[in-house]
Amino acid sequence: MLERLRRGEVLISDGATGTYLQGHGLEPGGCPEFMNVTHPEVVSGMARDYFVAGSDFVLTNSFGANRFMLEKYGHGGRVREFNRVAAELATEQADETQYVVGSVGPTGEFLQPLGEVDPSEMYEAFCEQITSLEAGGCHGVIMETMTALEEIILAVRAARENTGLTVMASMVYDKGPRGFFTMMGVTPERGVSELETAGVDVVGTNCGNGIEVMVDLARQVRATAEGYVIVQSNAGIPAIQKGQIIYPESPDYMAPYYRELVDIGVNVIGGCCGTTPDHIRATVGSVRG
Repeated sequence: MLERLRRGEVLISDGATGTYLQGHGLEPGGCPEFMNVTHPEVVSGMARDYFVAGSDFVLTNSFGANRFMLEKYGHGGRVREFNRVAAELATEQADETQYVVGSVGPTGEFLQPLGEVDPSEMYEAFCEQITSLEAGGCHGVIMETMTALEEIILAVRAARENTGLTVMASMVYDKGPRGFFTMMGVTPERGVSELETAGVDVVGTNCGNGIEVMVDLARQVRATAEGYVIVQSNAGIPAIQKGQIIYPESPDYMAPYYRELVDIGVNVIGGCCGTTPDHIRATVGSVRG
């Protein structure tokens, strides 16, 4: 992956995992990662559908597969299994030109003294997850949808110190009257700077915003970042219609904005909540003709 970025290529990731799984049997409140072992054909089909749509790499179904999150579903002892299988199911669908990146989301816990979790305990949880993703065949790992710098840097350390994976890191920034901040008060400038100092290969933002806002945010991230940048946008802000969650931004609406992201200098583009293989297909058409 990094060699292709060094050659100046723009890489396209996949779209939403949760949206896909919810459309293929995941019940509200269910554990997405449990589907790796109960419905492997759905999870492998998701990777296949995104690769066919034109994704250069797909993310594993492992966003919440850390011990803290899995314990809430009664699966705390299956961290290594769920992550390894998630990676295997995706890599089985990849050809020699395609990649699989392990998805690592927040633990849902706060570090001391704000919370009760010791940094060493959280670090070990990330080590357990990330080394299992590497064992399953991942080419890289992305710490995504994070809001606390202390947490995401622990995850980056776990990957850097215990694997040979390409490391990406992505935070969620919301736009308010004073500009962009994460829920924990981190600005894009601070987030990018500290993550690059921590040694990530690709830094950026995902989730929380529709594509127009993401273009504005991408300009700030690109202006600060010295290395490669990743941006993965939601398909707008969701609304509930007739009891269903609807994301308003269509593939045709989003596609031209992805072209704008590339013109800004974003190196890796893709989708987050609400995006589908159709969104990726339209993005490929917009960016690569």
